[in-house]
Amino acid sequence: MSRLRFIVHEHHASRLHYDLRLEVAGVLESWAVPKGPSMNPADKRLAVRVEDHPLEYGTFEGVIPEGQYGAGAVVIWDEGTFQPLEDPEMSLKNGRLSFSLKGRKLRGEFSLVQMKSRRSGKDWLLIKKNDTDADPTWRLESALTPDKRRSLKVRTPPCQTS
Repeated sequence: MSRLRFIVHEHHASRLHYDLRLEVAGVLESWAVPKGPSMNPADKRLAVRVEDHPLEYGTFEGVIPEGQYGAGAVVIWDEGTFQPLEDPEMSLKNGRLSFSLKGRKLRGEFSLVQMKSRRSGKDWLLIKKNDTDADPTWRLESALTPDKRRSLKVRTPPCQTS
């Protein structure tokens, strides 16, 4: 079986969100994840199904111009290989896709589970499975978060006028 790709775009549109894209049947199946993927199995992240994208879109980084759908900056947050744990096309039709990711940030097994909702099946949950990749990465993320917050609080002094 050929190596399938996954990409997570950090998308600064009207609201910051992350776009999870999985290579299935020659396209990038895509979900908008408002809070971003998590390596913590206790987190169940909303993932809203959006339109498929061509494979070439996986390398896109740049700015979508104002007035176009999704206007704003797009950068690759993570990328790597995607391995479905069962037939991905059938799994998507059945509303539950389990897969393994091997990226720089996201590693291990995940599931996308379709929610019964009034938005005609667009709402899914992205869930990290409790595997060997989950616990050490989650501990590392927890330790780094306070440092990240502190670095964001550094401010430049106000301009002084004479």
